[in-house]
Parts: sequence; C-alpha cells; structure tokens
Amino acid sequence: MKTTLVIMAAGLGSRFGEGIKQLTPVGERGEIIMDYSIHDAIEVGFERIIFVIRRDIEKEFREVIGERIEKVCASLGVQVDCAFQALDDLPDGFALPEGRTKPWGTCHAVLACRDLIDSPFAVINADDYYGKEAFKLVHNFLKTAEADNELCMAGYILKNTLSESGGVTRGVCKVDASGRLKRIDETRHIEKTAEGARADGVDLDPESIVSMNMFGLPLQFMEALEKGFEEFLGQMADPLTSEFLIPIFVNRMLTEGKVSVKVLETHDKWFGMTYKEDTEGVREAFREYVRKGVYSPDLFSDLK
Repeated sequence: MKTTLVIMAAGLGSRFGEGIKQLTPVGERGEIIMDYSIHDAIEVGFERIIFVIRRDIEKEFREVIGERIEKVCASLGVQVDCAFQALDDLPDGFALPEGRTKPWGTCHAVLACRDLIDSPFAVINADDYYGKEAFKLVHNFLKTAEADNELCMAGYILKNTLSESGGVTRGVCKVDASGRLKRIDETRHIEKTAEGARADGVDLDPESIVSMNMFGLPLQFMEALEKGFEEFLGQMADPLTSEFLIPIFVNRMLTEGKVSVKVLETHDKWFGMTYKEDTEGVREAFREYVRKGVYSPDLFSDLK
C-alpha cells in the first residue's frame, strides 16, 4: 500500500508581511522548510507528494520549488503532483458568496486533492517544520491501520511549539489513557512565559499535547470531507469569514462517534514561520541540525 503526503501551501500568511513565507530560504543552500519536510517524508517511505497551491502563486512556486523537487523526486521514484485550491471550487448547488476573499480553510485545501488521492495520506502545513519522528510515526500508522475510520494525529508538546515573537494559536488536546484523542480545544493568543505558557491571562500546562495540523487519514476520509463541506456551507455563521478547518471537523466526527484518532506523541521541536521575526531563529536551528549531522549539507544526497 503506497502512502501520500499532502502539503498545504496555498496561504500567504498575513502576519508574515510581504513575500510568500512558504518560499523563504532557511537553509545554507537556499532550502525552504518544505524541502526538509519532503526529505523526511521520503526518508520514511512516502511515495507521493501533492502540493496544494493557488493558481496565482503557481509561477513563483514552480520556479522556487516545484521544478527542482520534481527532479529530486523523479530520481528517487517519488511521484509529484499539484492541486489548486480555489474559492469557487464549491459543490453543486452552492455559489461563491459576494465579497468572499478568505480561503475556505484546511479541509477545503485537502478537498482540492480529491481527484488525485488514491491511497492513505498525511497532511501538513507548508511553513511548518515537524521533525523526523512525526513523519516516521504517521507513516507507520498509515501502513498498519486496519479500519476505515482510524485516523492519527502527531501530538506535540506545547512548550516545543511556541514562538519567541508573539502569540500563537494551538489546538490543545485532551487525550485518554490509551492515547486516543478526546477533543481539540482551539486556543488563541498563547504566549511563551518564564513559567511556560499563557493564553488571555490563563496559565497553560507547557507539557500539554497540541495539534500542529499533521494528520494521517484513510482514503475514505475524503468522502466524509465532501459531505462535511456541504453541511458546513449550509450552516456557516458568516459567509465571508467562516472556515472549514481540519481540527474542528475531526472534533465533530469524534463527538458523533464516527472516527477514532490515535495521538502519536513526538518530542521533536516544531519550527514555524508565523512571524517575520521567526526567520532567523529557524535558520539557526537548521544550521545546528547540519552541524549535528541530522541533515547533510547537500540535503537530499543521503537518500540516493
């Protein structure tokens, strides 16, 4: 059974400032965060990569990563495709609300791949670094899951995901004794403190498990997404700003007893590009990984 990695790269990131943050170089040879994710995915056995982008960034995307990664993946026997997220990609019977400019969210990004995906798949954000352990855990789960309603989520330690540059939003998870997800509480304005973390004046346990939008999903999940998107469109609170998000949808399916979600805890440090000021810290982290031998200076050379 082959496995696919879906990389959601359609967002520009308003807090990041000018430029496409997913394409910002962070490695000594111009590597971007996606390069490391792709390396780690291929290393553990993912056989297909699907990028979700927008048509208006296609040219720059292909120039910076697409054509280069296609060559690397071709030499390693890994298939590469692009899917395009578009505001007007809606089910029959629905029209784009007048004035809507905000993307429909991460579930909609995954739906952009519905005509391409033919295997169990993982989803990640393009501008996040997840670490090697998470890819290994998720890939192994996808290879061994036996039921169509079995999902997995990489669970990160909250203190390993905070930004030095400002507040962040994290899905704080409740997990039972068997490692199954009970619910995800979307928590905004989480800031790093001397004691750990705080959100809107409330202290949080820095050892809490949080979701960073890395899920392992069965092929059949796509059907649930299609049905869920129609229901979302029919019930959304605000036609201009409401988003169809993976953690919220998974929460709903958990509540309805339709899925079981295994939380795969990882102690790797997460790096992200939430703020422009995060960039230098991310660059230094990758320099340190190269010094320690976690990655080769010639990133993909160890896979050949």
